[in-house]
Amino acid sequence: MKYVIVFDMDDTLYDELTYVQSGFQDVAEYLANLISIDKDELYSFMWERLLQYGRGRIFNDVLLRYLGTMDIDLLIKCIDVYRNHEPSIQLPQQSIRVLEELKNNPLYIVTDGDIGVQENKIKALNLKAYVKDAIASYKKGVDKGKPSPYWFNYIAQVERVKPQQIVYIGDNANKDFVGINQLGFRTIRVKQGQYVNEVPSIQHEAEFVIETIDEVPDTLKKIWPRFITEGD
Repeated sequence: MKYVIVFDMDDTLYDELTYVQSGFQDVAEYLANLISIDKDELYSFMWERLLQYGRGRIFNDVLLRYLGTMDIDLLIKCIDVYRNHEPSIQLPQQSIRVLEELKNNPLYIVTDGDIGVQENKIKALNLKAYVKDAIASYKKGVDKGKPSPYWFNYIAQVERVKPQQIVYIGDNANKDFVGINQLGFRTIRVKQGQYVNEVPSIQHEAEFVIETIDEVPDTLKKIWPRFITEGD
């Protein structure tokens, strides 16, 4: 029987904060050339604001701190530099091992977020070397992102399998699983990343919860007793 394995990307296959760090470095370098402030100081300010307050107003804050005003055009440029930079990120070895171990099965990525940003990440991580398709879910509209089951139904049609033959592996219990649990798709939550401490409702939680991505192959054998990995 065919089994299809679909991964989330951010905070599932790699630590998404490494992308944020990469983007901050490019924005810091861009601003340093404009306002004659050391790029390391600018980067440190942005990183500390992230750790203290989270995302949302970091570029606003850096401009207010070092320019004393909020230049809308410069803010837009900072966002553009961040979103369009070439990410300095890589897949951890444990993710590579898991993808290699599962390579005899159809593998997919379904990831939410700005299309250009997500596609830049996919390219930087070289994910298309491991999967049949890496899907930036917003390319058919934001409404096709999770928790919508749109792309999971699409994969089921492409692979000609039932939902029970597809598993989704993600980290965000707020939205990753609630739209597909009720349709029969199998789900695994990896407790890592910014949502590691979330306590979801029964409807939002995955069928299986694991601590690290290394546990995926053994968990798949619990879901599908006849499932075989590359090492078997």
